[in-house]
Amino acid sequence: MQIFLSSMTRKVSKKNCRRLPMNLSEQFGTMLILGFPGPTLEKGMSIRRDIVEYRLGGVILFNRCLHDPSQAANILSPDQLLELCSSLQDLAPDTLLIGVDQEGGQVRRLRPEAGFADLCSARRMGGEHNTDLTSKMAHATAAQLAELGINCNFAPVIDLNSNPSNPVIGAIERSFSNEPERVARHAAAWIEAHRAHGVLSCLKHFPGHGSSAADSHLGFVDVSDSWQSSELEPYRRLLQDGMVDLVMTGHLYNRHLDPDYPATLSAPIVNGLLRSELGYAGVVVSDDMQMKAITDLFGFEEAVCGSLAAGVDMLVFGNNLDYGPDICPRAIRAIESGMERGMLSEGQLRQSLGRIKKLKERLGTDHD
Repeated sequence: MQIFLSSMTRKVSKKNCRRLPMNLSEQFGTMLILGFPGPTLEKGMSIRRDIVEYRLGGVILFNRCLHDPSQAANILSPDQLLELCSSLQDLAPDTLLIGVDQEGGQVRRLRPEAGFADLCSARRMGGEHNTDLTSKMAHATAAQLAELGINCNFAPVIDLNSNPSNPVIGAIERSFSNEPERVARHAAAWIEAHRAHGVLSCLKHFPGHGSSAADSHLGFVDVSDSWQSSELEPYRRLLQDGMVDLVMTGHLYNRHLDPDYPATLSAPIVNGLLRSELGYAGVVVSDDMQMKAITDLFGFEEAVCGSLAAGVDMLVFGNNLDYGPDICPRAIRAIESGMERGMLSEGQLRQSLGRIKKLKERLGTDHD
């Protein structure tokens, strides 16, 4: 895939290539969501520094440490998790997004064997014509998350189940249905329940992962010949009804939408299709930037700057597939460098920071 291996060429006007205002660069940590190992916050942990010194925007929690299975992850029990979330929020100078992937079925970080409530798969929920089961499951899930101090659920998946053998969506029952209208109805019930408990929801994976035959955790994923415009319909319906808190991009290449970049780094897909055509004005968050669909094809700075230039507001580094204690300062330096070299504009960064601030204001008083 030669198109991905050339250096970044996106540029903005020369007038943006000037010394960074200090008050702006100090906010760049807000644009990051990081994972970290361990069930407690110990002195000297880099995540403490990132929250306190760099004003980290959010964290993402896991129940397994994939880069080192011998190491304890973040989620062991309800009491332990409540203490961890409280400690994280207490450290933060601003409201901290504390997020988790609690979709149901195989993708749930809070599992019944650890003492958490059970949650069936999206396919099981979507198999019911009415949304009673979805609403029941979502209310129980959101109530538990809120009680624990988790304010953001990276769910629901609104990918269509257009390829039932898809190894990362259909085969593991992450999709409600192959019918756009049914997906939108069940997603709306899910979001409404989470909002009732003060928990944000996140639609994923834009512009649609359901037709893929490969897993973007493992490498390049091309949906050019399988993706259909009907995969946008759940987004369109939910946006029309005001039922969108956040949207997550998928690391998906579609030459018909952008001949050069996958969705997370694609201005035609994020700023064009999602924002301009569908009219979404809220926060866009990336899928994990450490997935091989990104790391196999892009350098760190190119991935960071390219995603933000495309219109993504917050970048997720799960620190689970791989671990880097200094991702936060590295990413901040990359943003500063990208702005100084004209890859990123001050205006667009301020827009992103404004969207993030507005989102966090829905979770309570921002400490600024």
